[in-house]
Amino acid sequence: MFAIVRTGGKQYRVAPGDKIVVEKLAGDAGDSITLDDVLLAGEGSDVKSTSGLTVAAEIIAQAKGDKVTVFKKRRRHNYRRKAGHRQQHTILKIVSIGGKGAEKKAAPKAEAKAEAPAKDAAPAKAEKPVVEKKVAAPKAEKAAAPAKAKSTKDAAPAKAAAKKAPAAKAKK
Repeated sequence: MFAIVRTGGKQYRVAPGDKIVVEKLAGDAGDSITLDDVLLAGEGSDVKSTSGLTVAAEIIAQAKGDKVTVFKKRRRHNYRRKAGHRQQHTILKIVSIGGKGAEKKAAPKAEAKAEAPAKDAAPAKAEKPVVEKKVAAPKAEKAAAPAKAKSTKDAAPAKAAAKKAPAAKAKK
């Protein structure tokens, strides 16, 4: 059986046991990935329905592609720029093609990952009210701070007037 899947903006013809190099996908070596975007599937010359069909793959390695040199130049302007780039790739091994087999293999890992954030989420909710109280307190202080600043500004002209008055008396 074969399938045509789309990932990273490209299309790949895959069969169980094939190894393909695709644009970087999240995960470490040994992780399982499910490719949901199946465009065509078939066996021999028969074409099968792709609704609900998935392709299960295993990450073999995360690697970098060959170096590409980028060189820019403008004649007679003393302008030259040279840069290099190595694209990130993921090497996949296709395990199976089919909705049921892929879902069963991916489901236990997905449940384990789903439970872990759920445990972390409960304590985070308990901490939120504490954070809100801390945030609310500085707002009250900030509101009081401008009022103090206004009173010091009002006091400054009064002090300046007081300084001028003795100077005026000294001149007389």
